Amino acid sequence: MLLNVSKKLNEHRYILEPYKGPATRYNCPECNKGKTFVRYIDTQTGEHISPNVGRCNRESNCRYSYTPKQYFQDNNISFDTPRPKTYNKPKQITAQSKPVSFIPVELFKASLKNYEDNHFVTFLINRFGIEITNQLISKYFIATSKHWDGATIFWEIDIKSKIRTGKIMLYNPNTGKRVKEPIKYFTWVHSVLKQPEFELKQCLFGEHLLQDKTTPVAIVESEKTAIIASVYLTKFIWLAVGGKDGLNPEKCEVLKGRNVVLFPDLNAFEKWNTKAKELSHIGNFVVSDLLERKATEAEKNQGLDLADYLQNS
Repeated sequence: MLLNVSKKLNEHRYILEPYKGPATRYNCPECNKGKTFVRYIDTQTGEHISPNVGRCNRESNCRYSYTPKQYFQDNNISFDTPRPKTYNKPKQITAQSKPVSFIPVELFKASLKNYEDNHFVTFLINRFGIEITNQLISKYFIATSKHWDGATIFWEIDIKSKIRTGKIMLYNPNTGKRVKEPIKYFTWVHSVLKQPEFELKQCLFGEHLLQDKTTPVAIVESEKTAIIASVYLTKFIWLAVGGKDGLNPEKCEVLKGRNVVLFPDLNAFEKWNTKAKELSHIGNFVVSDLLERKATEAEKNQGLDLADYLQNS
């Protein structure tokens, strides 16, 4: 009987935080709805287990639930590990401990239309035809934004199919070049939404394609280059890091154990060569010197990328 009582007490050491006003409800880490998330607390300390351990009250729409047991198993923590009592200490949650925010699926789905108004899609159709363009739209979830007339959204979708953010850009429908005058025509979906508590953690563009575990991976700087290169060099999964400085261990951790070829723009070869060595603990990273060998001095001075070379070859 004593054993059963002890077991029952242990089962109730971690409970959902009782409601004591709006301050005890939080933004859901899954659907990002405000004040719908209930966190678990340790009844022996009064502290939260972790910012993402809890349950969303939107049971019919979200259904997010992450229990203390799952959290302890995922982090190799003993369920009965003593936790110091800190009733009188204020809760301190660092920026690093905040749960990652995601773009609502409804917003993502609403962007997958109006392609006749999308300048980048118009360029792809002129270049590759409707059939291939439709395949590219489906593969990379190329989307349309109303932020600027003709603008494109490049969604960053992680390997778990969660939408981290989207890059909004404007292209010339005839040349496929970015429009940079009178402004640069570049922004982020999470910035446009004006959500002050949005916790951004970027991922690789095209990361959702890594559910294919066997195909070798190729990485370029821009989303446009990844999409175009995927038409010409089909033996790779084509990803983009979003810029010369976007290649980093945090984004590439998802490539653990993979064979990866880096295709830097002409002005970034040495920088990415160094980066490849820094990433060697993650996977087999090699840097292609294709552009360095093929480009003329004029092309090198322009800093052309792989898409420029493929389209002109």
